[in-house]
Amino acid sequence: MMRLSCFCQHLSMDSAFKSPIFHPTASFSHSQVSFPFFSFQAQYLTLDKPPTILRCSNSSTISSTTNGNNNNMAGLPVKKKRKRYRKQYPGENEGITEEMRFVAMRLRNIKGKKVSSDCVSDSETDTENTPSDQEKEDDSETVKSDENGGDGEAETWSPTMEGFLKYLVDSKFVFNTIERIIDESDDVAYAYFRKTGLERSAGLSKDLEWFSQRDLVVPEPSNPGVSYVNYLEELAEKSAPLFLSHFYNIYFSHIAGGQVIARKVSDQLLEGTELEFYKWKGDVQESLKDVRKNLNMLGEHWSRDDRNKCLKEAAKSFKFLGQIVRLIIL
Repeated sequence: MMRLSCFCQHLSMDSAFKSPIFHPTASFSHSQVSFPFFSFQAQYLTLDKPPTILRCSNSSTISSTTNGNNNNMAGLPVKKKRKRYRKQYPGENEGITEEMRFVAMRLRNIKGKKVSSDCVSDSETDTENTPSDQEKEDDSETVKSDENGGDGEAETWSPTMEGFLKYLVDSKFVFNTIERIIDESDDVAYAYFRKTGLERSAGLSKDLEWFSQRDLVVPEPSNPGVSYVNYLEELAEKSAPLFLSHFYNIYFSHIAGGQVIARKVSDQLLEGTELEFYKWKGDVQESLKDVRKNLNMLGEHWSRDDRNKCLKEAAKSFKFLGQIVRLIIL
């Protein structure tokens, strides 16, 4: 009986637990490892999901590699971008009036040929950096040649009374216009140039009255003066810096070159009489220095583009003034 019961017990255990059934291995692509998996028919055990493959790496190796690359980059020389500086215009360190003086220098006569003001451009003004003593001595000669009519032969310059009266009338028209604009304008920039001591319109009025008392006919303003006045009035409404460029150069030209005209006309036409147009109260050079100082101060706040435009307007100013001066010999 004992053997029979043991046999039955053993038989029941065999029926409860069956041997596992082996399945072929499942292969996976992309360097995945193949593993066999088993499926038991027991009710409480089933393994039928594919395995998950995890790839591990050494963190110390990655960090060391990264640090090594950084160290290599840190060891390489770093090339800094070179900062390019703009080449300064002649006289730029001293102010806009000095820049305009260099423009006047370029308009002087060269071997009897006058350089056209249209040729004065930005590229032409950057060939020099600082004025030399010789250039400063030539400054007055530059304006003198322009006031002489630009023919390069001062000894052949012969004024006429009719032409000189036209010159005075057109000059009065120009000076009266710029002084009126300065006095009546609401632009703050113009306020720095009121009552400078350089005003000429009052003296010219006295001179023209003196000529009329001597039975000389005082003409109306001619085309050169009218054209310049119209241009100045338009420019004053358009841009203060551009107008002030003309304002300064009108006085500068008269002071620098006007004495030459005064001497020639006085000797040849007026028997030594000195006109009010060429008289100033006080030191005229000090008055011009104050105007130059104020203009340079304002010019510091102008853009380089505005300053370049002022230089071009300076050339135009000398051109207009030259046309008025040439009335003397017509």
